[in-house]
Amino acid sequence: MTDLTQFTQALIEAHRTRSRFDPEGMALPATRAEARALQADVMATLGPVAGYKIGAQDEEVVTFAPIPQARTHPSGATVTARDRLAVELEVGFELVAPLPDGPLPEALQAYFRPRVALELVDTRLTGARASDPVLKLADFQLNEGLILGTGPENWDGQDFTTVTAQMTANDTTVVEGPITIPGGSALTSLRRCLRTLDALGRRLDPGQVVITGSLCGVPWFDKGTEVNTRIEGLGTAAVTID
Repeated sequence: MTDLTQFTQALIEAHRTRSRFDPEGMALPATRAEARALQADVMATLGPVAGYKIGAQDEEVVTFAPIPQARTHPSGATVTARDRLAVELEVGFELVAPLPDGPLPEALQAYFRPRVALELVDTRLTGARASDPVLKLADFQLNEGLILGTGPENWDGQDFTTVTAQMTANDTTVVEGPITIPGGSALTSLRRCLRTLDALGRRLDPGQVVITGSLCGVPWFDKGTEVNTRIEGLGTAAVTID
């Protein structure tokens, strides 16, 4: 078995010091399973989990990653960037009641509340290997945090497939108009995340959130940018990058 201690400790230190490092020359994870095990080792040093991101649009989940509670903020928060930061507008689902044991219920409205979510994106890696898919997965699929926006108190369980959304950065419109949810169904992504958790022997706890993929690509913003977003019928979320 490959000894991944050096790479794991370098990732932990990068999280602690908010820095980046070049993994060249280190023993590195070669499989998704190794990357997920490494995620857990790093997450153990960061505190509680606020939720999970999922980005794959097929039955094999490749972008499943935890989101630290310590980096989860309410809408309107100011967050500090290393230099710049990407912000992704997404549909999120907050678990509001414990899921029952056994198969996942067909109707989820009694258990989840949809919310506007902004995923903060950055990397701890530099160099030629920084874009390696397995290393990106080990690096929480580049998750840097989460902004939780508003959402309806009562949800009828209807899926989100195409939404009308808007994102502005200071005075610039980034996206505006109808947008298809990644994979065509936010509920499908939610269910895939829950199945992945189950396969890993984990469960989603009340208060945790699943985010379901970017509606706006991966736009990067400089310090001093105020990002405001809206999804019609769902709510709003905002963040300022410092």
